[in-house]
Amino acid sequence: MKKLSEYVDTEKGAKELAGDRVTVGVATCGISAGAGETLKALQDANLGVLVDPVGCSGACYNEPIVTVKQGGVYSIYSHVTKDKAQKIVDAVKTGKICGELFTAHGLTEMDYYKKQQRIVMENCGLINPLSIEQYAACGGFKGLLEALLLEPKEVIDVMKDSRLRGRGGAGFSTGVKWSFVLGKTGKKYLICNADEGDPGAFMNRIMLESDPFKVLEGMMIAAYAIGADEAFIYMRLERPLSIRMMQKAISLLGEKHLLGENILGKEGYNLKIRVKKGAGAFVCGEETALMNSIMGQRGYPRPRPPFPAEKGLWDKPTIINNVDTMANVATIMKIGLDRYKKIGTEKSRGTKTVCLTGNVKRPGVIEVPFGISLKEIVYDIGGGTPDGTKFKAVQMGGPAGGCIPASLMDLPLDYEPLTAAGAIMGSGGVVVMTDRDCMVDVARYFMSFTQKESCGKCTPCREGTLRLLEILERLTDGSGKKEDIELARKLSIFIRDSSLCGLGQNAPNPILSTMKYFMDEYVQHAEQKTCAAGVCKNMLTYVITDKCVGCGNCARICPVAAISGKLKTKYAIDDEKCIKCGECMRNCAFKAIEKKSTP
Repeated sequence: MKKLSEYVDTEKGAKELAGDRVTVGVATCGISAGAGETLKALQDANLGVLVDPVGCSGACYNEPIVTVKQGGVYSIYSHVTKDKAQKIVDAVKTGKICGELFTAHGLTEMDYYKKQQRIVMENCGLINPLSIEQYAACGGFKGLLEALLLEPKEVIDVMKDSRLRGRGGAGFSTGVKWSFVLGKTGKKYLICNADEGDPGAFMNRIMLESDPFKVLEGMMIAAYAIGADEAFIYMRLERPLSIRMMQKAISLLGEKHLLGENILGKEGYNLKIRVKKGAGAFVCGEETALMNSIMGQRGYPRPRPPFPAEKGLWDKPTIINNVDTMANVATIMKIGLDRYKKIGTEKSRGTKTVCLTGNVKRPGVIEVPFGISLKEIVYDIGGGTPDGTKFKAVQMGGPAGGCIPASLMDLPLDYEPLTAAGAIMGSGGVVVMTDRDCMVDVARYFMSFTQKESCGKCTPCREGTLRLLEILERLTDGSGKKEDIELARKLSIFIRDSSLCGLGQNAPNPILSTMKYFMDEYVQHAEQKTCAAGVCKNMLTYVITDKCVGCGNCARICPVAAISGKLKTKYAIDDEKCIKCGECMRNCAFKAIEKKSTP
């Protein structure tokens, strides 16, 4: 087997990382905040140091993020939009710190990172994601080199011993899954599931855009272990930057002869990797529907058995793992079993990348060890809820997940405890909710999503989710009845127990979990026709209080002319005309309009 240095100039990458350097995070989250213009402004400033585009460090709430390494001092700056870029230019040219934008001298100084354990995301926000030299300088491809010193069965044994569980949701043993195809001869396929269709989830996107070579290295190790010479990365078209990054990274591996035949001089180790673009159907995150899509067929799930390891792509044995799992494979082989097994819990080793969103002060993508409590994630890492709100629940596991109330925030992040509480790990989404969120409306929102995304193949999911959505819409628009609650519960159980694939089987989770912990809100909606959170429009009344000074602004902006009055006198709202849009309250300079939940 040949040395990596014969293919990659690792010294070049090491010099770039060790020298003075300015970086700008230009993953999708950074670009949406204006990082592209910031990067151009800094590159055009002729700073005399390397100005490098990097990925996302996970602290999406701070974007655009700029780092400066100069004279041995490392500084992190936040919210560096184009109009503030000159302040960074001045700081670099004078060798001083820009106090106005300064955040920390390192990640460990920030509360957001203190309870994280970044072994998979270690390069995110640090390296230029398309610099194969920088990746190698950070220990990239070490895992692949270690794997190629072993026999394929030995690599699978390492995965078994590591207790790596699939990060796509079910948590099945990765090593055991791989072993199903070990003794099979002939053509085999490997698939990396990068579909990631959960609303608000972008853990995989950040890995693909910030450290694509780590995902590809994990795929290269997996392909060697199972004996596959052809692999696919399945990605949805809604992620154009992720697609471009992976295509370019694959191309760079090919240029360096790290893909193709006899890779790294290992006789018989051949691999071709291709990106397969999906049209964005949520059901194609399910592995059998995903395979149908790759083969050019309609994205329908199929009954199992046979499982993909027996009969997959073009009826050949196929192994499917998601992005996070592949990145963990590379990490395990790089850092070794001894270190990896010290992280996490007895049943779930290692870390989990989590997308922390919703009503939380510090949203973003985090990497935490299994076993950390939900309270630590929400408060210590996320900073708690915005001022003036009270924490209520977290929704775990995407649209097919469940809601866990504030009273259970000591639960550890692990598969079995979350399932027992009525939620699922899923791909790792955590949505924080406060007293301003209506749990009945939350269930309605997620049911609306899953109903639209149902492929329609099986009747329980196709028809049942629509009936559930209709019930929830009645409850949230004020026309529901007490009987609707029990009807929704029974129908949810039927759909869960009789649907063909995981989409239908898990679709009722938001309803069943919110009924379990927040039944009082269902009763209020059905019997009292009230929404305590003030979310359900038909149960709201907007009232102008005595604080009104009669400026008339509310009447001018009302889209349906529901507000009337005379200047310098108190105005009034006609409830019959009011469409509950809330524009009057949002635009009242004197805070003289209140929203009330009334029968």
